[in-house]
Amino acid sequence: MDQRLCIAVSGPERGGLSAWLMTAWAIRRAGGRAVRVTASRSEPGVPIHGIVIGGGSDVDPLHYGEEPHDDDNDNDKPSSLLDWLVGLLLVILRTLFARHRRQGYDSARDQLEQRLIRQALQENLPLLGICRGAQLLNVTLGGTLHQKIDHLYAEDSGNVRSILPRKEVEIADGSRLHDILQRPQTRVNALHEQSIRDLGDGLVVSAIEQPSGIVQAIEREGAQFLIGVQWHPEYLPQREEQQALFRALVRCAGTPD
Repeated sequence: MDQRLCIAVSGPERGGLSAWLMTAWAIRRAGGRAVRVTASRSEPGVPIHGIVIGGGSDVDPLHYGEEPHDDDNDNDKPSSLLDWLVGLLLVILRTLFARHRRQGYDSARDQLEQRLIRQALQENLPLLGICRGAQLLNVTLGGTLHQKIDHLYAEDSGNVRSILPRKEVEIADGSRLHDILQRPQTRVNALHEQSIRDLGDGLVVSAIEQPSGIVQAIEREGAQFLIGVQWHPEYLPQREEQQALFRALVRCAGTPD
């Protein structure tokens, strides 16, 4: 019997295979076992020791009391040969499984993931929110989002969207994220069109993008591992500090309350 700690990884009903594979690999590298959960397969069938809320379609703005606004912009420029090679492989992987990737709002997934977030809070399970997952974590705790973020950038820079680590973010000194990454700045990818606006209850900003000031990571005050990152660490397997996020998650999953 597999004795590794089980981490539930949420995702869409259709599509999202590349994100699932990369997240499962990152968790396995960290010493854990990933179990995929979706709206129709919401019970993992094994005891869960931690949770990852994955990326994907936008969070329905009705959850934070707004009506949907109207919709792209994509810049890709490699930052190193290794990043370029990994990015190229990931682009190919995502393209192969992209037939269901463009989706509208997914109320069934929202309900599942909000239940998982509340379960993590109630049972003190470590939780990592990735991109949409960070946004939904914020919304579930009463926060709001910017539905579109292009207007937050200067005209000459714009919102760079890239699977490669092209954005530099500043990590808040003294934050749990800083303790995990062990650095004041890190380069990240960016596949998002939305971002956190007003913080949810008990959450603090642990990373921002400069000079736009866009929130790039949040975490909950206190001892519990509850972190949301706007980027996709699963798509940065070549970056040791990004793998450290998954190691910290699995390590906290194995620590008794």
